[in-house]
Amino acid sequence: MNNRPWTAHYDKGVPSTIDYPKEPLFYFLEESARKYPGRACTIFKGAVITYKEMNESSDRIAAALTSMGVKKGDRVGIFMPNTPQFVIAYFGILKAGGVVVATNPLYTPTEIEYQVNDAGVEIMFVMSNFYNKMKAAQPKTKLRTLIVTNLKETLPPVLRVLFTLAKEKKGGFRIEGGLAQGDVWMKDLLAKYQPSDRPKLDIGPDDTAMFQYSGGTTGVSKAAVALHRNVVANTLQLKSWIANAKDGEEVMLMAIPLFHVYGMVAGMGFSLALGATMVMIPNARDIPDVLENINKYSPTMFPGVPTLYNAINNHPDVIAGKIKLGSIKSCLSGSAPLMRETKERFESLSGGKVFEGYGLSEAPTATHCNPMMGVNKTGSIGMPLPDVDVKIISLDDGETEMPMGEIGEIVVCGPQVMKGYHNMPTETANSLRKDKDGKVWLYTGDIARMDEDGYFYIVDRKKELIKPGGFQVWPREVEEAIAAFPKVLEVGVAGIPDPFRGETVKAWIVLKPGEQATADEIKAFCKERLAAYKVPTHYEFRNELPKTTVGKILRRELVRQHKETEAK
Repeated sequence: MNNRPWTAHYDKGVPSTIDYPKEPLFYFLEESARKYPGRACTIFKGAVITYKEMNESSDRIAAALTSMGVKKGDRVGIFMPNTPQFVIAYFGILKAGGVVVATNPLYTPTEIEYQVNDAGVEIMFVMSNFYNKMKAAQPKTKLRTLIVTNLKETLPPVLRVLFTLAKEKKGGFRIEGGLAQGDVWMKDLLAKYQPSDRPKLDIGPDDTAMFQYSGGTTGVSKAAVALHRNVVANTLQLKSWIANAKDGEEVMLMAIPLFHVYGMVAGMGFSLALGATMVMIPNARDIPDVLENINKYSPTMFPGVPTLYNAINNHPDVIAGKIKLGSIKSCLSGSAPLMRETKERFESLSGGKVFEGYGLSEAPTATHCNPMMGVNKTGSIGMPLPDVDVKIISLDDGETEMPMGEIGEIVVCGPQVMKGYHNMPTETANSLRKDKDGKVWLYTGDIARMDEDGYFYIVDRKKELIKPGGFQVWPREVEEAIAAFPKVLEVGVAGIPDPFRGETVKAWIVLKPGEQATADEIKAFCKERLAAYKVPTHYEFRNELPKTTVGKILRRELVRQHKETEAK
């Protein structure tokens, strides 16, 4: 596939190769601050931080971190939701020569301990409502300093007063008794240091920018090590892909979590490279807040996940026409399969385009995308981005390249591919392999095929293949069939133990509000669309399904819960 057949189907204006600047990741923030100093970088509950202010605030934090002993290559953590403070901390860490380790704020103290110890984090930025949780984890780690911020610090003055009176204590944001010795308020650091105090360090493309931990849904959580050049490359690949985006004019609805590479690169990095305004949404599950921000700030771009688009599609205010979605031009959908019904419904409501992409923490973040203007093929993750080579490799020997249309493991080679996994040489060697020409290929663990136009289709995860009676069933195929049933809102499919077939197919289903359906109805529906061995033998109706923070349904968790119930 070295001839890259997909480039013939790129949108007009999308290059097949890009000239990448040999700059660190914070170059994008500095350039936008130079070009658009007075433009809003973030809007949070009505409060604006301009590009100039954001750049200077991150300089102040870089100075503070250096004075606290942070040296080039040291890992510094961030434990907070989508707020302006996240952006300030992120770029402050990078400017101090540090490595960003962003951790999911929903994690328990035990999960925090693992990541902090694995990465060697000694300083952590924390939102005040998570302070006690972090203090509970601290004794079993080498954490020495927590830099704490309160949500109200970036609210407009009136809202700040209301928050202090009504929500600060109730929401757990007030720290009773003050900070423990050794910890410090972020606002005090911002007041203490000047932008000119920032250290002048030689930070280049081959320095480490961040550790991104895989969710752990396929085993032990691993830290993918991304260099500055990896993230710079992927940011510019995405910027070139969305060719109709206008520098200094776009408004990005920043609802996908920034602690995940999807939000970090396709949301924040892309926005800063474009000089876009980010409308910060701290909790994407708060659909009324998402809709209020859409109505108020008229975003033009909205990266998201299918569950979020689906929730908007089915919200009563949207159905009643109370929400103005017409400003939205483009929506990159990732992290989970985008069902046709979800895509078409959102496009009809907004008039914008929802195009599915594909990526992973090990190539932060995207490798494939459907074209913005060209043909979006149903079920396809689209085509490789500029400068990305892709092969489909035999599942039998892990080496033979499969012909067009055949199924195998998808392996990618491109400038965004990680350096490796932190402290995991065996895992790194399994995932990153050199070919005879010296090119390094990332083995993704995902199963896919390519069509004659160079569009790729993910069949499923290698490790989630179901084998009833020796047959091969891909969960995604069954999920797509059930999702087409008009009353179904969400569905997860996985294999469960079966005494006769070894394994059998089970479906966990959430129905749309107010709808009713039986297992027999759905089974009959499946029989018209799937081979008999693919039709689920077990059905369970639920109010919700377990998901990752980026909206991916956790099939393994469903299986674990099933086994737990069966054991009782």
